[in-house]
Amino acid sequence: MLLARIYEVFPLRCSLCGAEMRIIAFITDGPTVRDILVHLGEPITPPTVAPARGPPLWELPPAGQREIDPQARPAPDYVFDQRVAW
Repeated sequence: MLLARIYEVFPLRCSLCGAEMRIIAFITDGPTVRDILVHLGEPITPPTVAPARGPPLWELPPAGQREIDPQARPAPDYVFDQRVAW
């Protein structure tokens, strides 16, 4: 279920025939993982993380007129639910 939350699909189903797959090993030894990645032609270094950006620079009204307008950003017409149900 945790893998399904990461990939947003159930990753242990074959995309071609729909058969159930199973995990046969977890490789956690660093040098072995590097050797496999090199053999597959994949990068062995993690991608660089972009620096965090600041908040958007909205134009603010003058100091005496900073009242929040409820019509400025209406609530969406849908409910956003992140639960995964299998």
